[in-house]
Amino acid sequence: MVQSRYTPAISVQLTPMQIPEALPVAGLEFAGAESMNEAGRSLLLHPGHPSEMIVQVQNLEQRPLRISLSVEGNFPTEWCQIGTEGSEIPPRGQMDAVLYFRVPSTFFEDQQAIAPGKKDKLTLNFRSLVTIHIDSGTDREQIYTSEYFHLYIRPYTAYMEFLPILYREVDFIGRFMKIFEQGFQPVIDSFNVMWANLDPLTAPQALLPFVAHWVAWQVDSTWDLQQQRRLIRRAVELYRWRGTRKGLRLYLHLYTGLPLDDDLPNEADKHISITEPFGPSFILGEAQLGNAVLAGGQPYHFIVRLRSNSANPNINEQLIRRIVEQEKPAFCTYELSIENHHN
Repeated sequence: MVQSRYTPAISVQLTPMQIPEALPVAGLEFAGAESMNEAGRSLLLHPGHPSEMIVQVQNLEQRPLRISLSVEGNFPTEWCQIGTEGSEIPPRGQMDAVLYFRVPSTFFEDQQAIAPGKKDKLTLNFRSLVTIHIDSGTDREQIYTSEYFHLYIRPYTAYMEFLPILYREVDFIGRFMKIFEQGFQPVIDSFNVMWANLDPLTAPQALLPFVAHWVAWQVDSTWDLQQQRRLIRRAVELYRWRGTRKGLRLYLHLYTGLPLDDDLPNEADKHISITEPFGPSFILGEAQLGNAVLAGGQPYHFIVRLRSNSANPNINEQLIRRIVEQEKPAFCTYELSIENHHN
């Protein structure tokens, strides 16, 4: 596998990390030993995707060897970069190097050979080899070259997975299927993300009025975009709990961003507190004149307290009152208190 003017001091093995399923000369015929050997020395390259060829260099001598690698071929040099673990191989040791290949993602679009009026064919297949310099610059300098390996540039197509294995072995069919993929895949991708267009949190802004109409929600320019998205998404839930403490708290939470504090048992400790001012009922023998309140407080009355920890709370009192008026039962009265606690 190694060509040299001297007794071989090293052995070289090439291992492609991505082998093509089909070779250009292979069709539906039986792949013989020659085709199998060629496939083992072939590397598949998809434009825009990295691919690697592993080069294993084995030192066959009892002395350390200093080596350097280079890659030659009929392809642009910028497509390949070499990564090594060092430059010296110990006696009877081994060193692994990696050839990193990356073809530009615009390879097919940039080809001038396929422009109208051009007669040249698009080049998709290339040849390459690895040259190894041993003890360069000394009287024991030797040069080794590996066998040629092939680089096959092919467009990636997922449609080949839908075909029987028999047809995947034909290189032309893979390139032919790519034409259909480029035509149909944009439509398929649009259907795959259709859910995002119908979710108020991710839908394009132009679609929000349409989505709001589905749930009979009136879009109000007073609300900013993110508030509108949250309200439309939970509109049905707000309808279900309208007229209740839970519904009013949820609405205020969606507007202010203050936490719901469902884990706090004491209503007065919550950031959005909705309480009814009921005190102790009239108790004979304990009431003092001027302090007793018959029936324990004002009926159908509640108090809304908003507690913000932000130094500059973005809370519009007029809008808060509008929300409360809209969500409360018509016969109820209320008080509103907006507090700001910050360090």
